[in-house]
Amino acid sequence: MKAGGLMIDMDGTVCKGMDIIPGADDFIDFLKSNGIPFVFLTNNSSRTRDYYLEKLNRMGFGISAENILTSAGASSRYIRGKYPDARVYPVASPEVSAELEASGLNIDYDNPDTVLLTFDRTITYDKINTCYRLLRDGARFIATHPDDVCPTETSYDIDIGPFIRMFEQMCDSKPEIVGKPGRLMLEMASEAMGIEPATAVMVGDRLYTDI
Repeated sequence: MKAGGLMIDMDGTVCKGMDIIPGADDFIDFLKSNGIPFVFLTNNSSRTRDYYLEKLNRMGFGISAENILTSAGASSRYIRGKYPDARVYPVASPEVSAELEASGLNIDYDNPDTVLLTFDRTITYDKINTCYRLLRDGARFIATHPDDVCPTETSYDIDIGPFIRMFEQMCDSKPEIVGKPGRLMLEMASEAMGIEPATAVMVGDRLYTDI
């Protein structure tokens, strides 16, 4: 079957931190010159789409915002579609929280009924306890992705997978997970490229998060 378009992971696939992986820019140039649709996908919900757009273009990829889908953006779209009246408490950095709100998500710190767990590098003990109490009392639990670690230039950082398991154990609450390797985010990327999901090709660096 001929590939209709490519879904390309970012961290560890085309770059590690700010270091471009050799040949990645030439590959993207090939796709653009041959009119092959592609979308960069990242489970890393610690940053906004604008951040990734600036980062990738600073590396020389020459792409537009439509070429990027983050798990935070996909989660916002999922919640707004499935739970349009949800009042969301975001466990997220200030800039990601602002992006979620700008996308139309109903952010509510006072009376939320939904917890959205992202890769929050600004997480605090107060946030953890707030999340715990909300989930313990029956709030809906949604996580942007399931990754245990996130690649850096030289090693790996703890991601949100261990936090998911902690809240599962403490609150007896199973999350709805939006990011890779589940279908939700991949179907959104296929729609953005205007192709059938069955014709999409996934390019990644780790079987348990990308395939």
